[in-house]
Amino acid sequence: MTRAEVLRAGAARLADAGLLDPRLDAEVLLAHVLGLPRLSMLIDTTLEVAEAQTQQFQALVSRRATGEPVAYITGVREFWSLEFRVTPATLIPRPDSETMIEAVLRAFPQQVGPENRPLRVLDLGTGSGCLLLSVLHECPGSFGVGVDRSYDAALVAADNAARLGLADRSAFVVSDWAEALSGPFDCILSNPPYIGEEEVLSSEVADFEPRSALFAGAAGLDDYQRIIPDLGRLLAPGGRVFLEVGYTQAEPVGQIAAGAGFLSRVHHDLAGHPRCIECRQAENSLGNGLGNS
Repeated sequence: MTRAEVLRAGAARLADAGLLDPRLDAEVLLAHVLGLPRLSMLIDTTLEVAEAQTQQFQALVSRRATGEPVAYITGVREFWSLEFRVTPATLIPRPDSETMIEAVLRAFPQQVGPENRPLRVLDLGTGSGCLLLSVLHECPGSFGVGVDRSYDAALVAADNAARLGLADRSAFVVSDWAEALSGPFDCILSNPPYIGEEEVLSSEVADFEPRSALFAGAAGLDDYQRIIPDLGRLLAPGGRVFLEVGYTQAEPVGQIAAGAGFLSRVHHDLAGHPRCIECRQAENSLGNGLGNS
Protein backbone atom coordinates (compact mmCIF):
# COMPACT_ATOMS: atom_id res chain seq x y z
CA MET A 1 0.00 0.00 0.00
CA THR A 2 1.13 3.56 -0.66
CA ARG A 3 1.33 6.21 2.02
CA ALA A 4 -1.82 7.80 0.62
CA GLU A 5 -3.73 4.52 0.84
CA VAL A 6 -2.51 3.79 4.36
CA LEU A 7 -3.44 7.29 5.49
CA ARG A 8 -6.87 7.09 3.87
CA ALA A 9 -7.69 3.82 5.62
CA GLY A 10 -6.39 5.05 8.98
CA ALA A 11 -8.25 8.36 8.79
CA ALA A 12 -11.47 6.56 7.87
CA ARG A 13 -11.19 4.31 10.90
CA LEU A 14 -10.55 7.28 13.20
CA ALA A 15 -13.46 9.18 11.65
CA ASP A 16 -15.72 6.21 12.35
CA ALA A 17 -14.55 6.37 15.98
CA GLY A 18 -15.82 9.96 16.17
CA LEU A 19 -12.48 11.70 16.57
CA LEU A 20 -12.33 15.39 15.73
CA ASP A 21 -9.30 15.48 13.41
CA PRO A 22 -8.85 11.96 12.04
CA ARG A 23 -6.68 12.90 9.07
CA LEU A 24 -4.16 14.85 11.16
CA ASP A 25 -4.02 12.07 13.74
CA ALA A 26 -3.37 9.52 11.00
CA GLU A 27 -0.61 11.66 9.51
CA VAL A 28 1.14 12.09 12.87
CA LEU A 29 0.94 8.37 13.60
CA LEU A 30 2.25 7.31 10.18
CA ALA A 31 5.08 9.84 10.36
CA HIS A 32 5.97 8.39 13.76
CA VAL A 33 6.05 4.86 12.36
CA LEU A 34 8.19 5.95 9.40
CA GLY A 35 10.53 8.00 11.60
CA LEU A 36 9.93 11.16 9.56
CA PRO A 37 8.66 14.67 10.27
CA ARG A 38 5.00 14.83 9.28
CA LEU A 39 5.50 17.37 6.49
CA SER A 40 8.41 15.41 5.06
CA MET A 41 6.28 12.28 5.04
CA LEU A 42 3.62 14.11 3.01
CA ILE A 43 5.97 15.29 0.26
CA ASP A 44 5.44 12.07 -1.71
CA THR A 45 2.47 9.98 -0.63
CA THR A 46 2.85 7.62 -3.61
CA LEU A 47 5.73 5.83 -1.90
CA GLU A 48 5.04 2.29 -0.69
CA VAL A 49 4.81 1.49 3.01
CA ALA A 50 6.36 -1.79 4.11
CA GLU A 51 3.94 -4.41 5.39
CA ALA A 52 5.47 -4.41 8.86
CA GLN A 53 5.15 -0.63 9.07
CA THR A 54 1.55 -0.80 7.85
CA GLN A 55 0.73 -3.28 10.61
CA GLN A 56 2.46 -1.11 13.20
CA PHE A 57 0.50 1.91 11.98
CA GLN A 58 -2.78 0.00 12.16
CA ALA A 59 -2.02 -1.00 15.75
CA LEU A 60 -1.43 2.63 16.68
CA VAL A 61 -4.65 3.66 14.92
CA SER A 62 -6.50 1.06 17.01
CA ARG A 63 -5.13 2.66 20.17
CA ARG A 64 -6.09 6.12 18.98
CA ALA A 65 -9.61 4.90 18.14
CA THR A 66 -10.13 4.15 21.84
CA GLY A 67 -9.45 7.83 22.62
CA GLU A 68 -5.87 7.40 23.79
CA PRO A 69 -4.09 10.73 23.17
CA VAL A 70 -1.69 10.86 20.23
CA ALA A 71 1.06 12.21 22.50
CA TYR A 72 0.93 9.11 24.70
CA ILE A 73 0.99 6.86 21.64
CA THR A 74 4.00 8.55 20.06
CA GLY A 75 5.58 9.38 23.43
CA VAL A 76 6.40 12.98 22.49
CA ARG A 77 4.76 16.41 22.42
CA GLU A 78 6.08 19.75 21.19
CA PHE A 79 6.00 22.70 23.58
CA TRP A 80 7.71 26.08 23.10
CA SER A 81 9.19 24.62 19.86
CA LEU A 82 10.97 21.95 21.92
CA GLU A 83 10.21 18.23 21.90
CA PHE A 84 9.30 16.67 25.23
CA ARG A 85 8.87 13.03 26.09
CA VAL A 86 5.54 12.35 27.79
CA THR A 87 4.07 9.29 29.47
CA PRO A 88 0.80 8.56 31.31
CA ALA A 89 2.64 9.70 34.46
CA THR A 90 2.64 13.28 33.13
CA LEU A 91 0.10 15.71 31.78
CA ILE A 92 0.38 16.41 28.08
CA PRO A 93 1.79 19.95 27.58
CA ARG A 94 -0.72 22.32 26.01
CA PRO A 95 -0.18 25.47 23.95
CA ASP A 96 -2.12 27.59 26.48
CA SER A 97 0.63 26.95 29.02
CA GLU A 98 3.11 28.79 26.80
CA THR A 99 1.49 31.93 28.25
CA MET A 100 3.53 31.16 31.37
CA ILE A 101 6.82 31.23 29.47
CA GLU A 102 5.89 34.48 27.75
CA ALA A 103 5.05 36.06 31.12
CA VAL A 104 8.40 34.98 32.61
CA LEU A 105 10.37 36.41 29.70
CA ARG A 106 8.51 39.73 29.98
CA ALA A 107 9.20 39.85 33.72
CA PHE A 108 12.92 39.14 33.27
CA PRO A 109 13.74 40.75 29.91
CA GLN A 110 17.48 40.64 30.46
CA GLN A 111 17.32 37.00 31.64
CA VAL A 112 18.90 37.85 34.98
CA GLY A 113 17.64 37.98 38.53
CA PRO A 114 17.16 41.04 40.76
CA GLU A 115 20.85 41.05 41.75
CA ASN A 116 22.11 40.97 38.18
CA ARG A 117 22.79 37.23 38.15
CA PRO A 118 21.26 34.18 36.43
CA LEU A 119 17.80 33.15 37.57
CA ARG A 120 17.18 30.52 40.20
CA VAL A 121 13.97 28.83 39.04
CA LEU A 122 11.57 26.52 40.89
CA ASP A 123 8.84 24.54 39.14
CA LEU A 124 6.24 23.04 41.48
CA GLY A 125 4.44 20.07 39.96
CA THR A 126 6.92 19.83 37.09
CA GLY A 127 5.40 16.83 35.26
CA SER A 128 7.27 16.52 31.97
CA GLY A 129 9.44 19.49 32.95
CA CYS A 130 8.15 21.54 30.03
CA LEU A 131 7.77 24.83 31.95
CA LEU A 132 11.08 24.70 33.79
CA LEU A 133 13.11 23.47 30.84
CA SER A 134 11.58 25.99 28.42
CA VAL A 135 12.56 28.83 30.77
CA LEU A 136 16.08 27.44 31.19
CA HIS A 137 16.37 27.07 27.41
CA GLU A 138 15.57 30.78 27.05
CA CYS A 139 17.72 31.92 29.97
CA PRO A 140 21.33 30.74 29.51
CA GLY A 141 23.21 30.29 32.75
CA SER A 142 20.08 29.99 34.86
CA PHE A 143 19.50 26.94 37.09
CA GLY A 144 16.24 25.31 38.09
CA VAL A 145 14.68 22.70 40.36
CA GLY A 146 11.60 20.74 39.35
CA VAL A 147 9.42 19.16 42.03
CA ASP A 148 6.79 16.48 41.60
CA ARG A 149 4.99 14.09 43.93
CA SER A 150 5.31 11.38 41.28
CA TYR A 151 8.65 9.60 41.07
CA ASP A 152 7.78 8.45 37.53
CA ALA A 153 7.04 12.02 36.45
CA ALA A 154 10.33 13.25 37.93
CA LEU A 155 12.17 10.59 35.92
CA VAL A 156 10.48 11.79 32.72
CA ALA A 157 11.43 15.40 33.48
CA ALA A 158 15.04 14.44 34.17
CA ASP A 159 15.16 12.52 30.90
CA ASN A 160 13.81 15.55 29.03
CA ALA A 161 16.48 17.71 30.63
CA ALA A 162 19.15 15.33 29.34
CA ARG A 163 17.59 15.18 25.87
CA LEU A 164 17.56 18.99 25.67
CA GLY A 165 21.12 19.41 26.95
CA LEU A 166 19.94 21.01 30.20
CA ALA A 167 20.81 18.29 32.71
CA ASP A 168 23.73 20.31 34.12
CA ARG A 169 21.43 23.26 34.86
CA SER A 170 18.50 21.40 36.41
CA ALA A 171 17.66 19.03 39.23
CA PHE A 172 14.48 17.12 40.03
CA VAL A 173 13.10 16.32 43.45
CA VAL A 174 10.26 14.06 44.58
CA SER A 175 8.35 16.00 47.25
CA ASP A 176 4.89 17.05 48.35
CA TRP A 177 5.06 20.49 46.78
CA ALA A 178 7.96 22.48 48.31
CA GLU A 179 8.18 20.73 51.68
CA ALA A 180 11.70 19.45 50.88
CA LEU A 181 13.05 22.83 49.70
CA SER A 182 14.17 26.07 51.32
CA GLY A 183 14.97 28.53 48.50
CA PRO A 184 15.39 31.34 47.75
CA PHE A 185 14.26 31.36 44.11
CA ASP A 186 13.93 34.31 41.77
CA CYS A 187 11.23 32.71 39.65
CA ILE A 188 8.65 30.18 40.85
CA LEU A 189 6.44 28.40 38.34
CA SER A 190 3.50 26.11 38.96
CA ASN A 191 0.78 24.52 36.88
CA PRO A 192 -1.01 22.75 39.73
CA PRO A 193 -4.17 20.65 39.51
CA TYR A 194 -7.04 23.11 39.13
CA ILE A 195 -10.06 21.16 37.86
CA GLY A 196 -13.11 21.01 40.13
CA GLU A 197 -14.14 17.50 41.16
CA GLU A 198 -17.55 17.80 39.49
CA GLU A 199 -16.26 19.34 36.28
CA VAL A 200 -16.88 17.25 33.18
CA LEU A 201 -13.81 16.58 31.02
CA SER A 202 -13.49 14.91 27.67
CA SER A 203 -12.92 11.16 27.91
CA GLU A 204 -9.54 11.68 26.21
CA VAL A 205 -8.40 13.67 29.24
CA ALA A 206 -10.41 12.00 32.03
CA ASP A 207 -9.65 8.42 30.99
CA PHE A 208 -5.95 8.77 30.16
CA GLU A 209 -4.23 11.71 31.90
CA PRO A 210 -3.20 11.37 35.57
CA ARG A 211 -6.12 12.26 37.81
CA SER A 212 -3.80 13.51 40.55
CA ALA A 213 -2.50 16.19 38.18
CA LEU A 214 -5.99 17.34 37.18
CA PHE A 215 -8.40 17.59 40.12
CA ALA A 216 -8.12 19.80 43.20
CA GLY A 217 -11.26 19.78 45.33
CA ALA A 218 -14.75 21.05 44.67
CA ALA A 219 -13.73 24.37 43.10
CA GLY A 220 -10.28 23.34 41.85
CA LEU A 221 -8.59 25.67 44.34
CA ASP A 222 -7.24 23.25 46.97
CA ASP A 223 -3.67 23.19 45.71
CA TYR A 224 -3.45 26.97 45.33
CA GLN A 225 -4.47 27.20 48.97
CA ARG A 226 -1.59 24.89 49.89
CA ILE A 227 1.05 26.36 47.59
CA ILE A 228 0.57 30.12 47.82
CA PRO A 229 0.94 30.59 51.62
CA ASP A 230 4.30 28.75 51.43
CA LEU A 231 5.75 30.96 48.70
CA GLY A 232 6.95 33.79 50.93
CA ARG A 233 9.74 31.69 52.45
CA LEU A 234 10.82 30.46 49.01
CA LEU A 235 10.86 33.68 47.03
CA ALA A 236 13.96 35.86 46.77
CA PRO A 237 13.58 39.64 47.22
CA GLY A 238 12.18 41.01 43.98
CA GLY A 239 11.27 37.53 42.79
CA ARG A 240 8.06 36.59 41.05
CA VAL A 241 5.61 33.70 41.00
CA PHE A 242 3.74 32.46 37.93
CA LEU A 243 0.68 30.26 38.43
CA GLU A 244 -1.38 28.72 35.67
CA VAL A 245 -5.13 29.01 36.31
CA GLY A 246 -8.38 27.92 34.76
CA TYR A 247 -10.18 30.65 32.87
CA THR A 248 -12.68 31.26 35.73
CA GLN A 249 -10.10 31.22 38.50
CA ALA A 250 -8.13 34.46 38.13
CA GLU A 251 -10.14 36.32 40.77
CA PRO A 252 -10.23 33.62 43.48
CA VAL A 253 -6.55 32.76 43.02
CA GLY A 254 -5.72 36.48 43.16
CA GLN A 255 -7.64 36.67 46.43
CA ILE A 256 -5.69 33.72 47.87
CA ALA A 257 -2.47 35.46 46.83
CA ALA A 258 -3.58 38.75 48.42
CA GLY A 259 -4.30 36.94 51.66
CA ALA A 260 -0.71 35.66 51.64
CA GLY A 261 0.74 39.14 51.11
CA PHE A 262 1.08 39.16 47.32
CA LEU A 263 -0.14 41.53 44.64
CA SER A 264 -1.10 39.97 41.33
CA ARG A 265 -1.56 40.60 37.67
CA VAL A 266 -3.31 38.46 35.07
CA HIS A 267 -1.84 37.29 31.75
CA HIS A 268 -4.22 36.09 29.04
CA ASP A 269 -3.69 33.30 26.53
CA LEU A 270 -4.13 33.66 22.77
CA ALA A 271 -7.86 32.96 23.10
CA GLY A 272 -8.18 35.90 25.49
CA HIS A 273 -8.76 33.73 28.57
CA PRO A 274 -7.03 34.45 31.89
CA ARG A 275 -4.29 31.82 32.01
CA CYS A 276 -1.44 32.97 34.25
CA ILE A 277 -1.36 34.85 37.56
CA GLU A 278 1.91 36.68 38.20
CA CYS A 279 2.51 37.39 41.88
CA ARG A 280 4.96 39.58 43.70
CA GLN A 281 5.33 40.38 47.37
CA ALA A 282 3.32 43.45 48.31
CA GLU A 283 6.28 45.60 49.29
CA ASN A 284 7.38 45.40 45.63
CA SER A 285 4.00 46.40 44.27
CA LEU A 286 2.87 45.60 40.74
CA GLY A 287 -0.05 47.94 41.14
CA ASN A 288 -3.38 47.93 42.97
CA GLY A 289 -5.02 44.54 43.03
CA LEU A 290 -5.34 42.54 39.83
CA GLY A 291 -3.86 43.91 36.65
CA ASN A 292 -4.12 42.49 33.16
CA SER A 293 -1.87 41.78 30.20
